[in-house]
Amino acid sequence: MDMIASIRNVFVPIHRAGYPFIAGFFVASVLLGLLWEPLLWIGLILTVWCAYFYRDPARTTPVGENLVVSPADGKVSLVGLVRPPADLGLGDEPLLRVSIFMNVFDCHVNRAPVRGRIDRIIYREGLFKNAELDKASEVNERSGMVIAAAQGEVGVVQIAGAVARRIIVFSRAGEHLETGERFGLIRFGSRLDVYLPDGAVARVAEGQKAVAGETVIAEFGAGQAAWTWRRD
Repeated sequence: MDMIASIRNVFVPIHRAGYPFIAGFFVASVLLGLLWEPLLWIGLILTVWCAYFYRDPARTTPVGENLVVSPADGKVSLVGLVRPPADLGLGDEPLLRVSIFMNVFDCHVNRAPVRGRIDRIIYREGLFKNAELDKASEVNERSGMVIAAAQGEVGVVQIAGAVARRIIVFSRAGEHLETGERFGLIRFGSRLDVYLPDGAVARVAEGQKAVAGETVIAEFGAGQAAWTWRRD
């Protein structure tokens, strides 16, 4: 049993959404390899990269009533007051927004930043501009989710990027999410925006690396409540 546990610790789980793509890369590699052998090795390298892209590692989430954790792995690209997209229904006043940019090497499984019930999910078609640009929040294809949390409504927006062409949401309106619980993913480079109600204070800075389900990106209230952790 110890050996099996050790093997499991070495190999990071692959999310089931990636299986068709990994299989497709592998089959294409074999077929192209029949035409020209170097294409086989190039294809196998791309197959390994695809498996790496769809990795879904376990995370240890800090749990506290006032904590907001990162919904994505990546670089914090913006921390500041921004008016949320109108389709979220969060009002016209600027809210604290924390943006996480994911490149093609980051884990793309997205996790809930707070505990609460999904009030609504809004999908909008759009362009595929560089997700690191601020205007991508308005013009790019995106899927917005509003979570009714204890501190108010929290907006979470998945934004497709220049390479990303598919936003996937596992959860549905009316479902309850725990902090750090998986709710979706975006394929091949993108961004996550989190809009927080009054009372939230940012705990990250632009340029900082964030880890989905682990990094505390904001906190409600001035007091420092005790934290606990939950391993998934």
